Amino acid sequence: MPDSLPPLSDAERARYEWQMWTPDVGEDGQRKLKNASVLVSRAGGVGGTVAYYLAAAGIGRLVIAHAGDVKPSDLNRQLLMTTDWLGKPRTESIPRRLRELNPHVEVHCVAENISEDNVDALVQQVDLVVDAAPLYEERFAMNRAAVQQRKPLVECAMYDLDAQLTTIIPGQTPCLRCLYPADPPNWKREFPVFGAVSGMIASMAAVEVIKLVTGIGQPLTNRMLWANLRSMNFRTLPIARRPDCDVCGSV
Repeated sequence: MPDSLPPLSDAERARYEWQMWTPDVGEDGQRKLKNASVLVSRAGGVGGTVAYYLAAAGIGRLVIAHAGDVKPSDLNRQLLMTTDWLGKPRTESIPRRLRELNPHVEVHCVAENISEDNVDALVQQVDLVVDAAPLYEERFAMNRAAVQQRKPLVECAMYDLDAQLTTIIPGQTPCLRCLYPADPPNWKREFPVFGAVSGMIASMAAVEVIKLVTGIGQPLTNRMLWANLRSMNFRTLPIARRPDCDVCGSV
């Protein structure tokens, strides 16, 4: 067993016992999860659910960036926000909820949304990144920083009853700019969403993180998962790098 990985306490072994039964995980895999750090952009319907399941799985350190206070319209999907916290900062509700679930996980909250001003420093703090931001300027900033710092990026998004997911490995897979060379026009901050839809794709994104950290399974690389929950139609399509990509073309 690698000595560089942190040991598990008896309480942690009891908590994670069932998931350690997963083939090729065991105590070694659980120690890898405890040793890992993950940045999640926003704690909304997607990001909050990703963070919730990563905390449940025993990821050692979560860094979560999300500005503002809890609003009534958050509560149909944002599992880390509660009715009694309306009008209070999201960055106080997030660690409260995650520590109630799992006190063994370190949670660091930043009361800012991802921007070009803060993204490099935030990505430097972690092993990998989950992009769950609603705005493309945030998503492109994280994509650039992750590619430049050679950090894996799990890219997940949803709209209405549609969702998509891919895993970006710098130098090996397309980055977000390969898929969207130009900023998507007319994208709005507010859009239709059911919590069950955002939670579905978020759960799958959390599995991608677990696979990347533990080394089990096959990550969703060089492929994009498209889900239409109106018809329950799921498709996985190949995606390719663009040699002239401004972000990853030279990586």
